[in-house]
Amino acid sequence: MKTFLNQNIANEIIRLKKEKNAIILAHYYQVPEIQDIADFVGDSLQLSQNAKSTDAEVIVFAGVHFMAETAKILCPEKRVLLPDLEAGCSLADSCPPEAFKKFIEEHPEHVVISYINCSAKIKALSDVICTSSNAVKIVESFPREQKIIFAPDKNLGGYINQITGRNMVLWNGSCEVHDVIKAEEVIRLKIQYPDAKLIAHPECKNIILQLADYIGSTTALLNYSIKDPSKKFIVATETGILHQMRKSSPEKEFIIVTTDEKCSCNDCPYMKLNTLEKLYLSLKNEKPEILLPAELIEAARSPIIKMLELS
Repeated sequence: MKTFLNQNIANEIIRLKKEKNAIILAHYYQVPEIQDIADFVGDSLQLSQNAKSTDAEVIVFAGVHFMAETAKILCPEKRVLLPDLEAGCSLADSCPPEAFKKFIEEHPEHVVISYINCSAKIKALSDVICTSSNAVKIVESFPREQKIIFAPDKNLGGYINQITGRNMVLWNGSCEVHDVIKAEEVIRLKIQYPDAKLIAHPECKNIILQLADYIGSTTALLNYSIKDPSKKFIVATETGILHQMRKSSPEKEFIIVTTDEKCSCNDCPYMKLNTLEKLYLSLKNEKPEILLPAELIEAARSPIIKMLELS
């Protein structure tokens, strides 16, 4: 019954999409039925760049709030919708703009590099943005004597410090989905699946990264799982990516590092707020819409453009 209902909703979404000249962007952490109906599936910046390259007038961003903001920043002339406005982000929320502004003032002569998983207001306070894919390159583009603040993810910042030998000042923020992954569970799975490779997102704690066979962004993890000849992978990130991994490599086995004994998952509660039904209603009613002041859009776009120039 649910499959039949979902198909009817999907058909309506397809009809409305054509009627309204809209595109659907879905982050890798969305539920499978949303990923399957999306025009583009990927990481947050990649999705916003995909939207900018189209002539669509309406963007429905099945992701979280900061991602929809980024789409609006890069596509100010388009209407950007988020199926559920409550779909926030623990990492973005861990960096309040007023507190971060004070933090910057306490560290004069520091360049501010912010991970794209932050709010528009934090982007506007930054000198340059980075992604998990290009973070090392962005950091290395500055002279070694340059003092740097890295925000908001302390785990990603610590990983970059380790790789580059830098001593960036780190804002004390983290993603609850990655930060709660326990070394004990990883070790248990490595013992249970000795022939599996552990692949991990750099938002995980250092102890997890030290155990990993490969570390990379969500897209990089997916690409690695496709190209690497291994037949089993232990995956230390959000559950949603398994859908694309299994589609791309149906002959391989993927085991998520669970954080809840009640389910074999590691779900982001915010990502999972978006549903097929909410996506349909958002497209039908053209709301909730992401609205940002023009001056904030301009201020937040500048460090993103700087990143694109450096990378």
